[in-house]
Amino acid sequence: MTVTIETPRLLLRQPEMGDWEAIAAFLGSDRARMIGGPYTRRNAWRGFGHMVGHWTLRGFGIFVGVDKASSQPVLSAGPWYPEGWPEHEIAWSVWAEEAEGTGLAHEAALATRDWAFTELGWTTAVSYIDEANTRSAALARRLGCEIDPNARRFEDDEEMGEDAPYHIWRHPAPDTDGTPEAYA
Repeated sequence: MTVTIETPRLLLRQPEMGDWEAIAAFLGSDRARMIGGPYTRRNAWRGFGHMVGHWTLRGFGIFVGVDKASSQPVLSAGPWYPEGWPEHEIAWSVWAEEAEGTGLAHEAALATRDWAFTELGWTTAVSYIDEANTRSAALARRLGCEIDPNARRFEDDEEMGEDAPYHIWRHPAPDTDGTPEAYA
């Protein structure tokens, strides 16, 4: 089953081979430092495979955000729950520098979170964010998230890196009043 979500400025879809060079460039750059990078191409390939394989094994995963204006993949966002993760996560990464500060990550995170709550039946989700990642923390706040000091952490914190202190941001509960979410 192929899953796509459209927002005003993005087509959110499952990753495909045509995304490889864009994600390899992102993961190989300093822009990936908040998620353990920069990575070698070999390790970027493993990460890309992890992203693609998650869809096969779990039936859901990270979406690639294609900017409708340029037809280029510029970010990734969506539901994430690899083996060993303490809780369901809504994750995001802005691949293209020109997409920073445009609201595209907000649009993608909001749409994919709504999809996870509606289609997957999730009732809660978190985002694991490095304390130094002020842009992601600002996005989490804009999404209505709050730091949850009682959330389950990784057992050995290996997933986040031993030297990377992180916060766990709790997403607000799913919309239950029947009104559509806004992409503002």
